[in-house]
Amino acid sequence: MNDAAVGFRVHSGWAAMVAVAVADGEPIVLARKRIHLVKTFSYKFRQPYHTAEKMPAAEAGAFVSQVRSEARRLAARAIRSFQRKLEIEGFRLDCCGLLLASGRALPPLQKILASHALIHTADGELFREALLHAGSKCGLRSVKIKEKELLKSASEMLRLKESEIQRRITEIGRAFGSPWSQDEKFASLAAWLALANHRH
Repeated sequence: MNDAAVGFRVHSGWAAMVAVAVADGEPIVLARKRIHLVKTFSYKFRQPYHTAEKMPAAEAGAFVSQVRSEARRLAARAIRSFQRKLEIEGFRLDCCGLLLASGRALPPLQKILASHALIHTADGELFREALLHAGSKCGLRSVKIKEKELLKSASEMLRLKESEIQRRITEIGRAFGSPWSQDEKFASLAAWLALANHRH
């Protein structure tokens, strides 16, 4: 079995998911998918803390917990689906790379709901945490990378210039045709870094 990793770039209620392997030092894309992390793809569920802000305190906590549980379940289903698909093709998917925003810890729910800036942050963090939780349940070791430091970290880890990394990440998506968006490029680079970290 050859090693593979999956990378995620998260948005509110969904994520770009790209599986990558390395052959002769070059990354290759094995699979890609846009996964939904909410069952009902509407503002109410995709922005759970914005929704909770308008609810009574007791309901707010229960609603956020419900969305979190559903996101974890949907994330685990997507990861297991990739694992089964790749196993048939001779790849073992056992690590993941996840792009972070600020990465700072959040306060309790009531403090989050009192701050519009924290509400925005918390919406994104809920779905990132769901992917990490699901990855752990599926036996994946996770590598977390701050998005604003992604290219710098990749340059140091892979010993390549940032411009060369960007060229390769653009190139490896050609086989899949368009769209090969920034989301997929960054997710595939996160996966490549997870594999490099795994080998160190």
